[in-house]
Amino acid sequence: MNSFLYKARDQAGKLMQGKVEAASASEAAKLLRERGLVVISIKPQIGSPLSFLTNSRGVSLSDIATFTRQFSIMITAGLPITNALIILRGQSAKSLIPVIERILADVEGGTSLGAAMEKHPKAFSGVYIALIKAGEGGGVLDQVLARLADNLESQREFQSKVKGALIYPVIVVVGMIAVVAIMMIFVIPKLLSLFADFNADLPLATKMLIAASNFSSHYWFIVLAVIVGLVWVFRLYARSSQGEERIDRWKLKVPLYGLLQKEIILTEMTRTLGLLVGAGVSILEGLKIVSGVVDNVLIKKSLSRASIQVEQGFALAYAFSQDKEIFPPMLYQMLAVGEETGKLDDALLKVSHVFEQESANLVRGLTAAIEPLVMIVLGLGVGFLVVAIIMPIYNLTGQF
Repeated sequence: MNSFLYKARDQAGKLMQGKVEAASASEAAKLLRERGLVVISIKPQIGSPLSFLTNSRGVSLSDIATFTRQFSIMITAGLPITNALIILRGQSAKSLIPVIERILADVEGGTSLGAAMEKHPKAFSGVYIALIKAGEGGGVLDQVLARLADNLESQREFQSKVKGALIYPVIVVVGMIAVVAIMMIFVIPKLLSLFADFNADLPLATKMLIAASNFSSHYWFIVLAVIVGLVWVFRLYARSSQGEERIDRWKLKVPLYGLLQKEIILTEMTRTLGLLVGAGVSILEGLKIVSGVVDNVLIKKSLSRASIQVEQGFALAYAFSQDKEIFPPMLYQMLAVGEETGKLDDALLKVSHVFEQESANLVRGLTAAIEPLVMIVLGLGVGFLVVAIIMPIYNLTGQF
């Protein structure tokens, strides 16, 4: 997507200037004509060398959640889709404006809302588009948008809780790394010359610290190359089918974190499937869509196996019960009740709420476990620095 500066006149002959986002100059001109403007000139905007610092932000979950809630309110109030999009274009996040402009142009040209949104996969997920299409097909777009907004706001709130819980340990770890780097680069080399001048007898901890400082000062490029190389090899391995499966399996087995990872995935999986089924999407199609957005190979394979069994005529609860390593008993027991009562979508959304609460509890538990661990590591690091730096200085002062 590129930015173009334009000059144009509206239907009243008034001169207008502005900026439009489009893939090319011809497409930008087309967008302006669709707004009823007569284009006078159009040229690419030349950004400053530092423009990437301000323009790199993509469409966030919060942007989409706000857009969906406002869109839902307008459609429920009876506004036509095009009118709602025109209003949203003027009050949405800057990153969403070019997307809304293109959707509006497509809808005004006769394209359905779902098909227009489908052209923007970076902004709207496959689940989002499937729900919009189902809502349009069933004549319940207002209801679908309202449920989508609820879902996105729940995701946003949960992500905020997780980030808030983990921010303290992250700040402490970053601070530790910064202190160690400053010590190794600036402090230790100066102390080294002091110790050498006085022929001080250095303890083992000091010798280790000096050796590490010398190595990092003289051979930092080797350290950097090794780190970059290891990261590159790991990413290559993680992209292979075997590596991806092993890493995802390991993620689920890590104490506390593995359980949290599974609970978060199950929360999103059941909530999304509940929304899809409630919007009229078939269970088979819903499983296929959910499988495409789940971020774990093992759970993807479990969903594929469940999909095959459902296609063969088995109930969804039974299909999930055949994979007890991934799906807990509570899930398929509640789904069995939902299938018996004909309220599978409600059952999925209720079990999703349970998983979300369990995830929140696990986040608190994980934070409670990390904080003392971080303090222990910090204490050991400070103790090592005291022994390595303060003790030789104390010995030197004792010589006078």
